[in-house]
Amino acid sequence: MEIDEIKNSNFFKNIKNKERAAFELGIKLGSIFHQFIGVPVSKTSKKALEKCIEKSISEQPFVESVEVSINSDEQYRSLKPEDIESTVVVKYKNIRITGKLKHIEKLDYPLMWIENIKEER
Repeated sequence: MEIDEIKNSNFFKNIKNKERAAFELGIKLGSIFHQFIGVPVSKTSKKALEKCIEKSISEQPFVESVEVSINSDEQYRSLKPEDIESTVVVKYKNIRITGKLKHIEKLDYPLMWIENIKEER
């Protein structure tokens, strides 16, 4: 099955465009968090790692933009949940949805949330 067939298939026939867009956004934010925690990072490699994560996620279907910031200035260590901050924009049909990933210190938790959903006519 070709990727365009999958994108437009009946796998998601019982959900609305907003629901599909939110699903796609969740996949992208989850990918950032779960694929890259533990990756070695240093002061000299963090910009390259940010770009690598952005490029990797932007290859997924429906991604309009990805911004990643790594908040670590240590010489060398493994990437921790509190180090990653990200904004992802997904466009599915007429829905543009923006989500964030950020460690919320007050919660001591890496939170992922929908910041904005816009329906275009």
